[in-house]
Amino acid sequence: MTQPAILALEDGTLFEGISIGAPGLSVGEVVFNTAMTGYQEILTDPSYARQLVTLTCPHIGNTGINPQDDESGAVQAAGVIVRDVPSRPSSWRSTMGLPRWLADNGIVAIAGIDTRRLTRLLVRNGAQNGALMAGAIDAEKAIEAARKFPGLQGMDLALEVATDRSYTWDEGLLELDGGGHGAGNGRQHVVLWDFGVKRNILRQLAQAGCRVTVVPPRTRVDEAMALAPDGVMLANGPGDPAACGYAIETARELLARRIPTFGICLGHQILALAAGGRTIKMKTGHHGANHPVQDLATGKVMITSQNHGFAVDEGSLPDNVRATHRSLFDGSNQGIEFTDAPAFGFQGHPEAGPGPQDVAPLFQRFVALMEAR
Repeated sequence: MTQPAILALEDGTLFEGISIGAPGLSVGEVVFNTAMTGYQEILTDPSYARQLVTLTCPHIGNTGINPQDDESGAVQAAGVIVRDVPSRPSSWRSTMGLPRWLADNGIVAIAGIDTRRLTRLLVRNGAQNGALMAGAIDAEKAIEAARKFPGLQGMDLALEVATDRSYTWDEGLLELDGGGHGAGNGRQHVVLWDFGVKRNILRQLAQAGCRVTVVPPRTRVDEAMALAPDGVMLANGPGDPAACGYAIETARELLARRIPTFGICLGHQILALAAGGRTIKMKTGHHGANHPVQDLATGKVMITSQNHGFAVDEGSLPDNVRATHRSLFDGSNQGIEFTDAPAFGFQGHPEAGPGPQDVAPLFQRFVALMEAR
Protein backbone atom coordinates (compact mmCIF):
# COMPACT_ATOMS: atom_id res chain seq x y z
CA MET A 1 0.00 0.00 0.00
CA THR A 2 1.49 3.32 -1.05
CA GLN A 3 1.75 6.17 1.43
CA PRO A 4 1.55 9.88 0.64
CA ALA A 5 4.62 12.11 0.78
CA ILE A 6 5.33 15.81 0.40
CA LEU A 7 8.31 18.03 -0.24
CA ALA A 8 8.09 21.46 1.41
CA LEU A 9 10.48 24.28 0.54
CA GLU A 10 11.34 27.17 2.84
CA ASP A 11 9.53 29.59 0.51
CA GLY A 12 6.28 27.68 1.15
CA THR A 13 6.21 25.75 -2.13
CA LEU A 14 4.71 22.26 -1.75
CA PHE A 15 5.09 19.17 -3.96
CA GLU A 16 2.78 16.20 -3.38
CA GLY A 17 3.73 12.66 -4.31
CA ILE A 18 4.07 9.15 -2.96
CA SER A 19 6.55 7.69 -0.51
CA ILE A 20 9.23 5.36 -1.89
CA GLY A 21 11.22 5.06 1.31
CA ALA A 22 10.78 5.21 5.06
CA PRO A 23 8.00 7.18 6.79
CA GLY A 24 8.95 10.26 8.79
CA LEU A 25 10.40 13.74 8.39
CA SER A 26 13.82 14.71 7.03
CA VAL A 27 15.25 18.19 6.49
CA GLY A 28 18.20 19.49 4.50
CA GLU A 29 19.32 21.59 1.56
CA VAL A 30 17.47 20.69 -1.65
CA VAL A 31 19.84 20.24 -4.60
CA PHE A 32 19.60 18.62 -8.01
CA ASN A 33 21.92 16.16 -9.73
CA THR A 34 21.84 15.87 -13.53
CA ALA A 35 23.59 12.49 -13.88
CA MET A 36 21.59 9.94 -15.87
CA THR A 37 23.19 6.94 -14.16
CA GLY A 38 24.79 6.11 -10.83
CA TYR A 39 21.99 6.95 -8.40
CA GLN A 40 23.33 4.44 -5.88
CA GLU A 41 26.83 5.92 -5.94
CA ILE A 42 25.35 9.43 -5.60
CA LEU A 43 23.17 8.56 -2.62
CA THR A 44 26.02 6.79 -0.77
CA ASP A 45 28.48 9.66 -1.35
CA PRO A 46 29.21 11.23 2.08
CA SER A 47 29.43 14.65 0.41
CA TYR A 48 25.61 14.59 0.21
CA ALA A 49 25.14 14.59 4.00
CA ARG A 50 22.27 16.92 5.05
CA GLN A 51 21.09 17.29 1.46
CA LEU A 52 17.79 16.30 -0.14
CA VAL A 53 18.89 15.09 -3.57
CA THR A 54 16.69 15.64 -6.61
CA LEU A 55 17.64 13.32 -9.47
CA THR A 56 16.67 15.03 -12.72
CA CYS A 57 16.68 11.88 -14.85
CA PRO A 58 12.97 10.93 -14.98
CA HIS A 59 13.47 7.19 -14.39
CA ILE A 60 15.46 6.23 -11.30
CA GLY A 61 15.88 2.70 -9.95
CA ASN A 62 15.90 0.83 -13.28
CA THR A 63 18.96 -1.28 -12.38
CA GLY A 64 18.19 -1.85 -8.71
CA ILE A 65 20.80 -1.91 -5.98
CA ASN A 66 24.10 -3.79 -5.72
CA PRO A 67 26.28 -3.51 -2.55
CA GLN A 68 29.46 -3.47 -4.66
CA ASP A 69 28.51 -0.03 -5.98
CA ASP A 70 28.23 1.68 -2.59
CA GLU A 71 30.61 4.62 -2.15
CA SER A 72 30.44 4.34 1.65
CA GLY A 73 28.92 2.16 4.33
CA ALA A 74 25.49 3.82 4.33
CA VAL A 75 23.04 5.99 2.42
CA GLN A 76 24.37 9.49 3.11
CA ALA A 77 21.77 11.76 1.49
CA ALA A 78 19.18 13.16 3.90
CA GLY A 79 16.40 12.37 1.42
CA VAL A 80 15.66 11.46 -2.20
CA ILE A 81 13.38 13.17 -4.74
CA VAL A 82 12.55 11.51 -8.10
CA ARG A 83 9.95 11.58 -10.85
CA ASP A 84 9.35 7.86 -11.35
CA VAL A 85 10.59 4.51 -10.02
CA PRO A 86 10.02 1.37 -12.14
CA SER A 87 7.90 -1.35 -10.58
CA ARG A 88 10.64 -3.91 -11.11
CA PRO A 89 14.41 -3.34 -11.59
CA SER A 90 16.26 -5.18 -14.34
CA SER A 91 19.96 -6.00 -13.95
CA TRP A 92 21.92 -9.20 -13.43
CA ARG A 93 23.81 -7.46 -10.62
CA SER A 94 20.74 -6.24 -8.72
CA THR A 95 20.09 -7.62 -5.22
CA MET A 96 17.03 -5.48 -4.35
CA GLY A 97 14.91 -2.59 -5.57
CA LEU A 98 15.52 1.07 -4.77
CA PRO A 99 12.40 1.61 -2.56
CA ARG A 100 13.20 -1.34 -0.30
CA TRP A 101 16.82 -0.19 0.01
CA LEU A 102 15.75 3.32 0.98
CA ALA A 103 13.21 2.01 3.49
CA ASP A 104 15.73 -0.42 5.01
CA ASN A 105 18.14 2.49 5.48
CA GLY A 106 15.51 4.76 7.04
CA ILE A 107 15.65 7.29 4.18
CA VAL A 108 12.59 9.45 3.48
CA ALA A 109 11.99 9.67 -0.28
CA ILE A 110 9.33 10.94 -2.66
CA ALA A 111 8.31 10.03 -6.22
CA GLY A 112 5.59 11.25 -8.54
CA ILE A 113 6.43 14.96 -8.52
CA ASP A 114 7.37 17.25 -11.39
CA THR A 115 11.17 17.29 -10.95
CA ARG A 116 11.51 19.60 -13.98
CA ARG A 117 9.45 22.26 -12.19
CA LEU A 118 11.46 21.79 -9.00
CA THR A 119 14.78 22.01 -10.84
CA ARG A 120 13.75 25.18 -12.68
CA LEU A 121 12.71 26.69 -9.35
CA LEU A 122 16.10 25.85 -7.80
CA VAL A 123 17.98 27.23 -10.82
CA ARG A 124 16.00 30.47 -10.63
CA ASN A 125 16.08 30.97 -6.85
CA GLY A 126 19.11 28.92 -5.77
CA ALA A 127 19.34 25.87 -3.54
CA GLN A 128 16.70 26.02 -0.79
CA ASN A 129 16.23 24.42 2.57
CA GLY A 130 13.48 21.84 2.47
CA ALA A 131 11.68 19.09 4.32
CA LEU A 132 10.51 15.68 3.12
CA MET A 133 7.58 14.13 4.97
CA ALA A 134 6.11 10.68 4.33
CA GLY A 135 3.29 8.74 5.99
CA ALA A 136 1.30 11.03 8.28
CA ILE A 137 1.32 14.40 6.49
CA ASP A 138 1.27 17.85 8.10
CA ALA A 139 2.15 20.46 5.49
CA GLU A 140 2.48 23.35 7.93
CA LYS A 141 4.83 21.34 10.13
CA ALA A 142 6.95 20.43 7.08
CA ILE A 143 7.23 24.07 5.95
CA GLU A 144 8.17 25.11 9.49
CA ALA A 145 10.85 22.39 9.63
CA ALA A 146 12.28 23.56 6.28
CA ARG A 147 12.50 27.14 7.52
CA LYS A 148 14.20 26.11 10.76
CA PHE A 149 16.99 24.21 9.01
CA PRO A 150 20.09 26.41 9.48
CA GLY A 151 21.62 25.70 6.07
CA LEU A 152 25.05 24.34 5.20
CA GLN A 153 27.02 27.59 5.44
CA GLY A 154 29.14 27.47 8.59
CA MET A 155 28.38 23.77 9.10
CA ASP A 156 31.25 21.30 9.66
CA LEU A 157 29.91 17.91 8.57
CA ALA A 158 33.22 16.12 8.00
CA LEU A 159 33.34 15.01 11.62
CA GLU A 160 29.88 13.45 11.23
CA VAL A 161 30.64 11.26 8.21
CA ALA A 162 34.38 10.49 8.45
CA THR A 163 36.00 7.47 10.07
CA ASP A 164 36.85 7.62 13.77
CA ARG A 165 39.73 5.14 13.48
CA SER A 166 42.54 4.49 11.02
CA TYR A 167 42.40 1.66 8.50
CA THR A 168 44.32 0.46 5.45
CA TRP A 169 43.02 0.03 1.89
CA ASP A 170 44.54 -1.88 -1.04
CA GLU A 171 41.47 -2.82 -3.10
CA GLY A 172 41.58 -1.65 -6.71
CA LEU A 173 38.82 -0.96 -9.23
CA LEU A 174 35.87 -3.29 -9.62
CA GLU A 175 36.41 -6.05 -12.17
CA LEU A 176 32.94 -6.94 -13.40
CA ASP A 177 34.05 -10.05 -15.30
CA GLY A 178 35.24 -11.72 -12.14
CA GLY A 179 32.87 -9.97 -9.78
CA GLY A 180 35.70 -8.73 -7.55
CA HIS A 181 38.29 -5.99 -7.33
CA GLY A 182 41.86 -5.69 -8.46
CA ALA A 183 44.57 -4.91 -5.92
CA GLY A 184 47.25 -2.27 -5.73
CA ASN A 185 50.89 -3.30 -5.50
CA GLY A 186 51.72 -0.79 -2.76
CA ARG A 187 54.69 0.94 -4.42
CA GLN A 188 53.73 4.25 -2.77
CA HIS A 189 52.25 4.79 0.67
CA VAL A 190 49.52 7.45 0.88
CA VAL A 191 48.04 8.77 4.11
CA LEU A 192 44.53 10.02 3.37
CA TRP A 193 42.72 12.43 5.67
CA ASP A 194 39.09 11.31 5.62
CA PHE A 195 36.53 14.12 5.52
CA GLY A 196 33.92 11.89 3.85
CA VAL A 197 35.94 9.91 1.32
CA LYS A 198 34.33 7.97 -1.52
CA ARG A 199 35.51 4.40 -1.95
CA ASN A 200 36.29 4.98 -5.61
CA ILE A 201 39.00 7.47 -4.60
CA LEU A 202 40.58 4.72 -2.52
CA ARG A 203 40.19 2.25 -5.41
CA GLN A 204 41.80 4.66 -7.87
CA LEU A 205 44.77 5.16 -5.55
CA ALA A 206 45.21 1.41 -5.17
CA GLN A 207 44.88 0.94 -8.93
CA ALA A 208 47.62 3.53 -9.40
CA GLY A 209 49.95 1.42 -7.26
CA CYS A 210 49.39 2.94 -3.83
CA ARG A 211 48.93 1.46 -0.40
CA VAL A 212 46.52 3.70 1.48
CA THR A 213 46.16 4.43 5.18
CA VAL A 214 42.94 6.31 5.93
CA VAL A 215 43.03 8.48 9.06
CA PRO A 216 40.33 10.47 10.94
CA PRO A 217 39.92 14.17 10.11
CA ARG A 218 41.52 15.47 13.33
CA THR A 219 44.68 13.38 12.95
CA ARG A 220 47.78 15.46 13.75
CA VAL A 221 50.46 15.83 11.09
CA ASP A 222 53.12 14.32 13.38
CA GLU A 223 50.96 11.20 13.81
CA ALA A 224 50.57 10.87 10.06
CA MET A 225 54.28 11.42 9.38
CA ALA A 226 55.09 8.63 11.83
CA LEU A 227 53.45 6.31 9.26
CA ALA A 228 56.18 7.29 6.75
CA PRO A 229 53.94 8.29 3.84
CA ASP A 230 55.28 9.09 0.38
CA GLY A 231 52.39 11.52 -0.05
CA VAL A 232 49.12 12.63 1.51
CA MET A 233 45.61 13.19 0.23
CA LEU A 234 42.89 15.49 1.54
CA ALA A 235 39.62 13.79 0.66
CA ASN A 236 36.20 15.01 -0.37
CA GLY A 237 33.46 15.63 2.16
CA PRO A 238 30.29 17.59 2.98
CA GLY A 239 29.61 20.98 4.51
CA ASP A 240 31.38 24.32 4.58
CA PRO A 241 35.18 24.07 4.16
CA ALA A 242 35.73 27.33 6.05
CA ALA A 243 34.23 25.67 9.14
CA CYS A 244 36.94 22.98 9.18
CA GLY A 245 39.64 24.98 10.99
CA TYR A 246 41.50 21.87 12.15
CA ALA A 247 41.77 20.65 8.52
CA ILE A 248 42.98 24.04 7.29
CA GLU A 249 45.74 24.02 9.93
CA THR A 250 46.69 20.48 8.91
CA ALA A 251 46.96 21.49 5.25
CA ARG A 252 49.02 24.56 6.17
CA GLU A 253 51.54 22.38 8.02
CA LEU A 254 51.69 19.85 5.18
CA LEU A 255 52.44 22.65 2.71
CA ALA A 256 55.20 23.95 4.97
CA ARG A 257 56.74 20.49 5.15
CA ARG A 258 56.57 20.16 1.33
CA ILE A 259 54.88 16.76 1.44
CA PRO A 260 53.38 15.71 -1.94
CA THR A 261 49.70 16.56 -1.46
CA PHE A 262 46.56 16.05 -3.55
CA GLY A 263 43.22 17.57 -2.52
CA ILE A 264 39.88 16.52 -4.01
CA CYS A 265 36.67 18.57 -3.71
CA LEU A 266 36.53 19.61 -0.02
CA GLY A 267 40.25 18.78 0.18
CA HIS A 268 40.88 21.12 -2.77
CA GLN A 269 39.00 23.91 -1.00
CA ILE A 270 40.91 23.28 2.24
CA LEU A 271 44.21 23.64 0.35
CA ALA A 272 43.08 27.00 -1.02
CA LEU A 273 42.01 28.17 2.45
CA ALA A 274 45.33 27.00 3.92
CA ALA A 275 47.13 29.20 1.37
CA GLY A 276 45.12 32.24 2.42
CA GLY A 277 42.36 32.10 -0.19
CA ARG A 278 38.61 32.24 0.34
CA THR A 279 35.65 29.99 -0.49
CA ILE A 280 32.12 31.07 -1.39
CA LYS A 281 28.68 29.46 -1.23
CA MET A 282 27.37 28.81 -4.74
CA LYS A 283 23.82 29.54 -5.91
CA THR A 284 22.96 25.95 -6.84
CA GLY A 285 26.30 24.16 -6.66
CA HIS A 286 27.58 21.66 -9.21
CA HIS A 287 26.04 18.19 -9.03
CA GLY A 288 26.22 15.88 -12.03
CA ALA A 289 28.36 13.81 -14.36
CA ASN A 290 28.37 15.99 -17.47
CA HIS A 291 30.25 19.16 -16.47
CA PRO A 292 32.81 20.56 -18.93
CA VAL A 293 36.08 21.66 -17.34
CA GLN A 294 39.05 23.21 -19.17
CA ASP A 295 42.69 22.54 -18.45
CA LEU A 296 44.11 26.07 -18.59
CA ALA A 297 47.62 24.95 -19.56
CA THR A 298 46.62 22.89 -22.59
CA GLY A 299 43.16 24.20 -23.47
CA LYS A 300 41.83 20.64 -23.34
CA VAL A 301 38.18 20.28 -22.32
CA MET A 302 37.19 17.33 -20.14
CA ILE A 303 33.74 16.11 -19.12
CA THR A 304 33.71 15.61 -15.37
CA SER A 305 31.74 14.41 -12.37
CA GLN A 306 30.92 17.15 -9.85
CA ASN A 307 29.41 17.42 -6.38
CA HIS A 308 29.99 20.61 -4.42
CA GLY A 309 28.05 23.58 -3.09
CA PHE A 310 31.06 25.77 -2.25
CA ALA A 311 33.81 26.99 -4.57
CA VAL A 312 37.25 28.55 -4.32
CA ASP A 313 37.24 32.29 -4.96
CA GLU A 314 39.94 32.38 -7.63
CA GLY A 315 40.56 36.10 -7.20
CA SER A 316 41.52 35.56 -3.56
CA LEU A 317 44.38 33.15 -4.30
CA PRO A 318 47.89 34.37 -3.36
CA ASP A 319 50.76 34.63 -5.84
CA ASN A 320 52.18 31.19 -4.97
CA VAL A 321 48.94 29.47 -6.05
CA ARG A 322 47.80 29.38 -9.66
CA ALA A 323 44.58 28.18 -11.21
CA THR A 324 44.89 25.06 -13.38
CA HIS A 325 41.28 24.23 -14.31
CA ARG A 326 38.08 26.20 -14.76
CA SER A 327 34.40 25.29 -15.21
CA LEU A 328 32.98 26.05 -18.65
CA PHE A 329 29.49 26.19 -17.13
CA ASP A 330 30.06 29.24 -14.95
CA GLY A 331 33.80 30.03 -14.93
CA SER A 332 34.27 28.90 -11.32
CA ASN A 333 37.62 27.52 -10.21
CA GLN A 334 38.18 23.79 -10.70
CA GLY A 335 41.87 23.30 -9.96
CA ILE A 336 44.91 24.84 -8.29
CA GLU A 337 48.60 24.09 -7.96
CA PHE A 338 51.30 25.55 -5.72
CA THR A 339 54.49 27.02 -7.16
CA ASP A 340 56.46 26.56 -3.91
CA ALA A 341 55.23 23.14 -2.76
CA PRO A 342 54.45 19.78 -4.44
CA ALA A 343 50.72 20.20 -3.93
CA PHE A 344 47.64 20.53 -6.13
CA GLY A 345 43.88 20.23 -5.89
CA PHE A 346 40.91 19.50 -8.12
CA GLN A 347 37.35 20.62 -7.38
CA GLY A 348 35.50 17.93 -9.32
CA HIS A 349 35.76 14.19 -8.84
CA PRO A 350 38.56 12.62 -10.91
CA GLU A 351 37.59 9.21 -9.52
CA ALA A 352 34.05 9.67 -10.97
CA GLY A 353 31.72 6.96 -9.63
CA PRO A 354 29.48 7.79 -11.40
CA GLY A 355 30.77 9.70 -14.37
CA PRO A 356 33.42 9.90 -17.08
CA GLN A 357 37.08 9.13 -16.49
CA ASP A 358 38.51 12.15 -18.32
CA VAL A 359 40.29 13.50 -15.23
CA ALA A 360 41.51 10.16 -13.83
CA PRO A 361 45.13 10.91 -14.98
CA LEU A 362 45.39 13.27 -11.98
CA PHE A 363 46.01 10.17 -9.88
CA GLN A 364 49.04 9.39 -12.02
CA ARG A 365 50.18 13.00 -11.59
CA PHE A 366 50.01 12.48 -7.82
CA VAL A 367 52.05 9.27 -8.11
CA ALA A 368 54.64 11.10 -10.22
CA LEU A 369 54.95 13.77 -7.50
CA MET A 370 55.63 11.07 -4.92
CA GLU A 371 58.15 9.28 -7.15
CA ALA A 372 59.97 12.56 -7.83
CA ARG A 373 60.33 13.14 -4.11
